[in-house]
Amino acid sequence: MSYDVVIPTTGRPSLGALLRTLAADDGPPPERVLLVDDRRDCSRPLAAARDAGPLADRVHVLAGPARGPAAARNRGWRAARAPWVVFLDDDVVPTPGWRAALAADLDVASHVAGSQGAIRVPLPRDRRPTDWERNVAGLEHARWATADMACRREALAAVGGFDERFPHAYREDADLGLRLLNAGWRIVDGRRAVLHPVRVADAAVSLAKQAGNADDVLMRRVHGRGWRERAGVPRGRRPRHLVTAAAGVAAAAALPFDRALATAAGAAWLAGTAELTAARTLPGPRTARELATMAWTSAAMPFVASWWWARGHVVRPDAALAPRPRPDAVLFDRDGTLVVDVPYNGDPDRVEPMPGARAALDRLRAAGVPTAVVSNQSGVARGLLSPAAVEAVNARLDALVGPLGPVEWCPHAPDAGCACRKPAPGLVLRAAAGLGVDPRRCAVVGDIGADVEAARAAGARGVLVPTARTRPEEIAAAPEVAPDLASAVDLLLDGRRPGDPVPVALAPRSLAAVA
Repeated sequence: MSYDVVIPTTGRPSLGALLRTLAADDGPPPERVLLVDDRRDCSRPLAAARDAGPLADRVHVLAGPARGPAAARNRGWRAARAPWVVFLDDDVVPTPGWRAALAADLDVASHVAGSQGAIRVPLPRDRRPTDWERNVAGLEHARWATADMACRREALAAVGGFDERFPHAYREDADLGLRLLNAGWRIVDGRRAVLHPVRVADAAVSLAKQAGNADDVLMRRVHGRGWRERAGVPRGRRPRHLVTAAAGVAAAAALPFDRALATAAGAAWLAGTAELTAARTLPGPRTARELATMAWTSAAMPFVASWWWARGHVVRPDAALAPRPRPDAVLFDRDGTLVVDVPYNGDPDRVEPMPGARAALDRLRAAGVPTAVVSNQSGVARGLLSPAAVEAVNARLDALVGPLGPVEWCPHAPDAGCACRKPAPGLVLRAAAGLGVDPRRCAVVGDIGADVEAARAAGARGVLVPTARTRPEEIAAAPEVAPDLASAVDLLLDGRRPGDPVPVALAPRSLAAVA
């Protein structure tokens, strides 16, 4: 089974060791190694990309969006073309035989979306691990860690990929795992393994990691109360952090007014801080440096964790970055979208498909996504067209671009007050019913605002493909805009937005820079 490897990187030196080990291993090689350069300043090339050895002609560098690992992985898998996409972090090292074990891991049933590789964290044998080392070692028990995770590209497209509203390397993998399971897929454990050495971190790393508390708020908002149990995530210390932080704030606030209350609250804060310090210190090496680090970070941690948790409730992530699952069906407007607009055309000989219409429809058919047409034909009510002429034009279009599926059209005049003429939802609802799908799981592609409004009224997703007759205000109001039909299909099937990299298969090989 062919596969691509996606490695988001910020240019850490460990990337070179990963590439050298991957290149020297036995077993089927990847079709491509996609390095997503997620540095904020990409003006200098990735030096480590030269360490790929025999795989050098398969390595491609993509410019990352620099919005965190979820966005970087989306950039990578959307540029991939192999049936499987294997995500590796840039600080892991595959163990010997990784490629051969991966090939065996990918030989799974069609309903399996992902294969999780084992993660081994080497810890010192001559002393107890530090708090940070124990934190990293927790990856060994993570259920869906993307440090080594293989996913079917089809499954990623079906759920819309990673949720880019998770900006930290924290819950984006658990969120993806839950959405795959909710969509009816399975994730299984593989036989391969990677080593995840503990990189050097500064003393405040435990405080920086508290930003993940905001991501936990989003997890509950998206997945409900029981998300931790379903994702196998321990509950952590947040309730105790909140109590300790509240006691500290109360002590400081009461000190000028009520010394007894301040003393009681201060004692509660001190007890909470002492308990946290002991819990983090006793399992460790208990060196002077570790003791000092645990003391001051434990004093600050409840406040930092609580602040991030509160911020998660107040600051709502950009909804535009949420994943958009592949639609169950795509409904197209006819005139101006699938065919060149000839006003009130009833002549089949004047039917001319829009550029890219056949290719866009063929791609949807190949992906197993059914299509339909929803079209206003007020020329019938105006006496300019007969129903037979409308059907003749529809038949000619079907012959030119391939089977369209149900063709629903409205014969009424704009002032008839019918329920079918767009922007009313009737045509969309009828087409969805004809296909046997939920209209809320459909997408509507059209060239004017009425198409998008009909989609919105039916609960469907609307994508505008503007033409010369599209008004600027319609473009500004559209939730999603694509410059052409091919881009609209990219958006619906892969989540690739205009400006994302072109498929690597179309780019020159050998460390190709894909912008």
